[in-house]
Amino acid sequence: MRKRFIIPVLFVILPFSILACNPEANGEENLIDDTTVLGPLPADKGKITVEAGAYTAWDCGYDVSKAVWGKYKALTVDSLGVSPTKADKLNKYGSWESGPTLAATGFFRTDKYRGRWVLVDPVGKIHIECSAVTLSPGGGRVNRTYFGRKWADKNAWIKSTMDDLIGYGFHGSGAWGDEEAIKYYNSVSEDHKCTYTPVFNIMSDFGYALNIAEHHPGNTAYPNSCIPVFHPDFKAFCEKNIPPFVEKYKNDPNVVGYFSDNEMPLRLANLSGYLTLDENDYGHKAAVAWLAEKGISQDKINDNVRLEFVGYVAETYYRIVSEVLKKADPNHLYLGSRLSGTSKTFSTVYSACAKYCDIVSINYYGQWEVRALDIQRWESWADAPFMITEFYTKGEDSGLGNTCGDGWIVHDQKSRGLHYENFTIGLLRSNACVGWTWFKYLDNDPTATNPEPSNVDANKGIYNNYYEPYTDLVNSMTRLNTVRYSILSQNWLYTK
Repeated sequence: MRKRFIIPVLFVILPFSILACNPEANGEENLIDDTTVLGPLPADKGKITVEAGAYTAWDCGYDVSKAVWGKYKALTVDSLGVSPTKADKLNKYGSWESGPTLAATGFFRTDKYRGRWVLVDPVGKIHIECSAVTLSPGGGRVNRTYFGRKWADKNAWIKSTMDDLIGYGFHGSGAWGDEEAIKYYNSVSEDHKCTYTPVFNIMSDFGYALNIAEHHPGNTAYPNSCIPVFHPDFKAFCEKNIPPFVEKYKNDPNVVGYFSDNEMPLRLANLSGYLTLDENDYGHKAAVAWLAEKGISQDKINDNVRLEFVGYVAETYYRIVSEVLKKADPNHLYLGSRLSGTSKTFSTVYSACAKYCDIVSINYYGQWEVRALDIQRWESWADAPFMITEFYTKGEDSGLGNTCGDGWIVHDQKSRGLHYENFTIGLLRSNACVGWTWFKYLDNDPTATNPEPSNVDANKGIYNNYYEPYTDLVNSMTRLNTVRYSILSQNWLYTK
């Protein structure tokens, strides 16, 4: 039996002269087979200019007045050469119900379809993960006050919130969601499920167990920024802690996969960092032994050597964690450790992650959009799927200070929405991106006590601290999210 797809019917919408696709304009689905190509993809019809400000240094306590502003272009759904007008038909996982059916395993997996990496949901449907990080009620005074005014408990909150998010085209929680509430929702909801992605922080926990780690804004810091991956007890620590962690998830079809850590310091400076640790430190010994095995004296170390070594660090970590995780839970995907900063730009680190992880997860900051050059490099370094697991912008009109967080600042919520459309369209046009998770569900509440230092007062949320959605932002999110499979299918229906 041939697999079936919708043929877009093109027409012009005045006065903007934007081509649009209406698959059911004649009241019927027009079907094509698995190899149909409609010809060249019509050119996009212009971009919208957005002003955005970027910071020149990373830390909390930004002086917002010193942001470097510029004008950036945003491609929107309505300015695409072929602009879908009808929402995709989705199943309970948020997958492409009317798309092709692939082999089903009862759990999420990855596959290639017509040359493009995709997620495949438990029933065999193509899936692009689209979710919000930290899907959880806020803990600040304002959050608690308004939560109590709206809902009796978390069960009422998660049902109401998921109804909203599904309407906006989101179908899951990224990292750090309220798993008790999510599991409750999945137990009572038949028509929709909330996908989620647990984090077990194995290297971070090991560092604290050794009494050498400390909290850093957004992640965990280690001596000389060197993770203790060469410590002889690390594998045993994984074997002791990973299996009991995954036991409660391994039969849950709503779990996409696991993150093992967040934003580890995988850097070119790692080699010098390990070499300057105490000479009895296992990391120091490992670096000395590695150089000896390579026949490289310390006076001959250059950036090529440093690049190879940081890849060795990454491969050691991912190999050990993957072996233990896959033995404990063969059902679910290993999503890596959320590469960030320069680590995502190192070929050796990316390749090591792709070798042992099912999906390379990337927290992407510092650019208005995911650069085409970055995508080209990732796809050349490894034939593997990737997922963007953090990105956002902050609006000046939110009333928040916006003095923390890596996301760029824009003037208003409409601009945040334009950024979202532009950013995600670029991901859908790649051949390797299998989804994204927006950072995050709720704004930072400045009244919170002892907040995580990178989440103090910034407009990161889909919702404000009164649990009200930002209308202009969610309008753009809804416009994109609800037609993401139609845009995805252009990879197959048209030549580039």
